[in-house]
Amino acid sequence: MNSAPFRLVVTGGGTGGHTYPALTAVRTLQARLAGEGRALETLWIGTADGLEARVAPAEGIAFTSVVTGKIRRSKNPLRMASPANIRDMARVPLGVIQARRAIDQFRPDVVLATGGYVAVPAGLAARMCHRPLVLHEQTVRLGLANRKLAASAARICVSSESTLDLLSEPARAVAVVTGNPVRPEVLTGDADRAVQALGLGGFNRQLPTVYVTGGAQGARQINELVAEALLWLLQQANVVHQCGPANEAGLRARAAGLPAELAARYHLTGFINSELPDVLALADVVVSRSGAGTLAELTALGKPAVFVPLASSAGNEQAYNARHLEQAGAAIALEGEVSQGRLRDALGPLLTDADLRWGMAERARAYGRPDAADRLVDVLLSAASG
Repeated sequence: MNSAPFRLVVTGGGTGGHTYPALTAVRTLQARLAGEGRALETLWIGTADGLEARVAPAEGIAFTSVVTGKIRRSKNPLRMASPANIRDMARVPLGVIQARRAIDQFRPDVVLATGGYVAVPAGLAARMCHRPLVLHEQTVRLGLANRKLAASAARICVSSESTLDLLSEPARAVAVVTGNPVRPEVLTGDADRAVQALGLGGFNRQLPTVYVTGGAQGARQINELVAEALLWLLQQANVVHQCGPANEAGLRARAAGLPAELAARYHLTGFINSELPDVLALADVVVSRSGAGTLAELTALGKPAVFVPLASSAGNEQAYNARHLEQAGAAIALEGEVSQGRLRDALGPLLTDADLRWGMAERARAYGRPDAADRLVDVLLSAASG
């Protein structure tokens, strides 16, 4: 039995969508190895100002930063050759040198890249150091970083079967559908705990509960839609509205005139932290953006959703994500100009028809992969052993 520590390099980050799947994979691999009596030694290669620079040290993971460049996308090819893009791309070779030095010294068994600009220099360095590279893609389409690294990868882990048809033939040959790792605590929520923790005694449990979220900072578009439709919405449902700390006071003022009975069914909060798994367990319908992490969590839980994609997301990935589930009957996607009328049309049938919610929940669950982290760990161990 091999008792030597397993050595993993993780690269990727910038945002939570790239950072948290990697962190979940690290935790899952650590638990798997501990069961076999082996230790895990991890080095995270990221950028000094990315989310990963805070998350990795907080988790006790060794962290080193490299420089990298950000591509500012444009449909106009001439704008892609902007001075800012040229300047940033000139930084990539230095980042590769820095990453190669780190990988040479650490000597990992495998390198996991989860996307974001920082993944490019570290992924290229993995190939130079002859270390197996495993890519993980969270969205339906390969992101720019993973497209650049696909030819260097020993395995390409994707979150959806439909991604396979979008890959080149060589990439498809090394592709594995794992799903997008979901934090295990998300799967252990309890609705009654949410009622107690958030003081939701005024909720009518005979009515469905809608959870509205725009992410940690909130989403102005979603907040505005819900505020405009709030009187109607509270006649149909209880509402937990996570609006972002900067938006809470304004929304609270707008809701001040609600009748007492309806106000008791409205819980407005700037941020939801450790209670999130319990809030998701309580929710019958979710209104949110359609980032990859959100989709992974909601499908793993089997939650009907109305998605309002962020139009400015990289490569329009949120629209693709939402459309993908809508085509399967597992969600509703509200793209383009979204009015409160369109929101009401989308939510109304779901709130009044429990069977409709049940059917959408089952179709969402069919796309969910609650075991995605374990599947990704299987691939990492396989790639490391050749």
